[in-house]
Amino acid sequence: MLDEFCATKPAGFPKHPHRGFETVSYMLQGSCKHKDNAGNEGIIGPGDLQWMTAGRGVIHSEMPGSDGVNSGLQLWVNLRRSEKLVEASYQDLNHKQIPQSSCDGVKVKVIAGESLGVKSPVRTRTPTMYLDFSVEKGGKLSQPVPEKWTAFAYILTGKIYFGTSHQELCEPHHIVVFSDGPNVTFENKDNEPCHFVLIAGEPLNEPVSRHGPFVMSTPKEIDEAIMDYKMRQNGFEEKYEI
Repeated sequence: MLDEFCATKPAGFPKHPHRGFETVSYMLQGSCKHKDNAGNEGIIGPGDLQWMTAGRGVIHSEMPGSDGVNSGLQLWVNLRRSEKLVEASYQDLNHKQIPQSSCDGVKVKVIAGESLGVKSPVRTRTPTMYLDFSVEKGGKLSQPVPEKWTAFAYILTGKIYFGTSHQELCEPHHIVVFSDGPNVTFENKDNEPCHFVLIAGEPLNEPVSRHGPFVMSTPKEIDEAIMDYKMRQNGFEEKYEI
């Protein structure tokens, strides 16, 4: 699941739980204050990344960190059933730590995976590729995607054509889902630059049961997550004020 969020004070995402998956928060503008039940806290600034493995349980808040507009993307990445109850953990990268590369009018920030000869340091429990592309007029590229992975692009600004012999135009705030293939090919024929993200992942081919902030494998596991949260146990202990 991918969400493009935009929040101004006093709005935001106050205290709430997660279990069974990972959240990937990528700030585009402004900042986000993060705080959790284990005492972890910090500020995610523009261009920064937080890769949070909720695992067995996290209670946290995500609130605007600056005046004005605070916007970004949050991706939910499912975990294998065998990893849904791992200890919660974080991988944080500021914008200077995210690898970048460019070629022929195409610039990429490699959040996860590999592109244009550079590789992200992020460890992905579920094999994932997450690329932030900025494409100038005339820029084009064929980005390799592993076989049998699910891939999609989300356009933030500008327009971009996808495909080779038959090209499809995609505009801002639209998603294009790609069929299985070795490459995703794109070209900017417009006068304005295009900014989009390309995300792909290996299908887990496991049952999924989801309820609100919990992503588990069975309805019974969802019921257990709800009870654990109510009882503040098994990962949901509130050791610190949020």
